[in-house]
Amino acid sequence: MEKILLVDDENDILEFVSYNLNKEGFQVITCNNGKEAIQIAQKETPDLIILDVMMPEMDGIETCHEIRNITKLKDTLIMFLSARSEDYSQLAGFDAGADDYISKPIKPKLLVSRIKAVLRRKVGKAKTEEIHAGVRIDREKYLVFKDDKEYSFPKKEFELLALLISKPGIVFTREVILDNVWGGEVVVGDRTIDVHIRKLREKLGDEIIKTIKGVGYKFEM
Repeated sequence: MEKILLVDDENDILEFVSYNLNKEGFQVITCNNGKEAIQIAQKETPDLIILDVMMPEMDGIETCHEIRNITKLKDTLIMFLSARSEDYSQLAGFDAGADDYISKPIKPKLLVSRIKAVLRRKVGKAKTEEIHAGVRIDREKYLVFKDDKEYSFPKKEFELLALLISKPGIVFTREVILDNVWGGEVVVGDRTIDVHIRKLREKLGDEIIKTIKGVGYKFEM
């Protein structure tokens, strides 16, 4: 039974979502703010944390950042469930280390489907090192090394790089990238992938990732 920590300052949302998740067999823990969420997460080690963005004391973005810095919780999945649907809010969530971002309102069946899709990503995650073109990635520690310099990337940037480096020279289409990094059902802005590619190039160099116009991207061998 997967354990889910649900964090929202609206009790109606907590009750509604908890009810639907309990019906699906999930174990649900709830709280009303980010600070309490961090304490509970460290104690319970949930499989998934669902965060609201706008909360008192500590907002969801800051909470996500804090959780991603806790070694014990490095494999915990994080999803935002928020009334804020702007592209910049979604990008802030992904940059903080979120695995998915869902806008309210959402129908219960679709929410459960998205949650199950995210949880499937936890199964069989590789924890190995890989080296290509002078770039080494450590999937277990979420670290990247190039020219003896160590880089620590936000979760989505790391996962995008890990995907591309897994098959050097092979072109990954936008659809494949979205499915593997953001999940097949997640809805993100059209330029989300481009923004993350640009950030990778800024840190590792323009020559590392090549754009195949109208198709996608590949990691240069």
